[in-house]
Amino acid sequence: MGLITKSQPALVGVDISSTAVKLLQLSRVGNRYRVEHYAVEPLPPNAVVEKNIVEVEAVGEAIKRAVARSGTRVKHAAAAVAGSSVITRVIGMPNDLEGDELESQIELEAANYVPYPIDEVNHDFEVLGPMPGSPDMVQVLLAASRSENVEVRASALELGGLTPRVMDVEAFAIENAFALLADTLSSPRDGLVALVDSGATMTTLNVLRNGRSLYHREQVFGGKQLTDEVMRRYGLSYEEAGLAKRQGGLPESYQAEVLEPFKEAMVQQVSRLLQFFYAGSEFNRVDQIVLAGGGASIPRIAEMVEEQLGVPTTVANPLAHMTLGPRVQAHALAQDAPALMIACGLALRSFD
Repeated sequence: MGLITKSQPALVGVDISSTAVKLLQLSRVGNRYRVEHYAVEPLPPNAVVEKNIVEVEAVGEAIKRAVARSGTRVKHAAAAVAGSSVITRVIGMPNDLEGDELESQIELEAANYVPYPIDEVNHDFEVLGPMPGSPDMVQVLLAASRSENVEVRASALELGGLTPRVMDVEAFAIENAFALLADTLSSPRDGLVALVDSGATMTTLNVLRNGRSLYHREQVFGGKQLTDEVMRRYGLSYEEAGLAKRQGGLPESYQAEVLEPFKEAMVQQVSRLLQFFYAGSEFNRVDQIVLAGGGASIPRIAEMVEEQLGVPTTVANPLAHMTLGPRVQAHALAQDAPALMIACGLALRSFD
């Protein structure tokens, strides 16, 4: 099982994040997609820490519950390894190499880029096309990750009753899902789009141009800080705090004293990530910011980012133009949609 392998039809996309397992199954008729099944199942605290699976049994159990709750009957799954544990490089290769020859040449080449023994690594490649300015060369995308990162995800899927068929890279899954959003954005076709995924413990920036990722950076910050503050201030358990955040029922002081300062901190994180991008590239602005992840569901956060950073900002909904299967509740899906970018990108692997 490679890292960017072509897949077979009917896969469920399974995104294993720090606080939840998100499962999504799509079908397609013509060029219209339909959400057949989905579920978001919470994980116990610290089962996954900063994208690393610590308690594989707990994750397997959550996957099993998500499968049951979603009602899917599909047994094959696509999952992804996090960007921080993957090395990706675009390398040049002679265009007359094919099949096994190309593969063995890339294996030799991979050893130059991977700081681990090559037998401890899962790697895969995809030929992107001709090398600009060199007619006898092609560009090849190489992706490599330590085998243990791939194997622990495969084990979790198997414990959850699924067969791992595709192991992708989170950044590629996001690119895949982003293709569904591109037409809804106000930025020019070749504009720079900053996709900020605000999760429970990590905030990730992907800068895309023409649907391809130019830049990727992660930093430790996320919605768990808001949950922790709610727990501390109102004496709630982790589960109660998470529920109260989503469904309300907190004292009036919550808005001004807890939520607003967290939103300010979130805007600062987005600003910081963009400053890192500007400092390391020839660009000094982006054309659009798209917020994804659980943090994007916070009321009026997009307006606040737009006001303070002066860049048009919108909330990601990769499922906006899809029809819904009979088991899918529209209201729940709309609330979860910004957090389903990776799951959506993985589910789309059914149609490769």
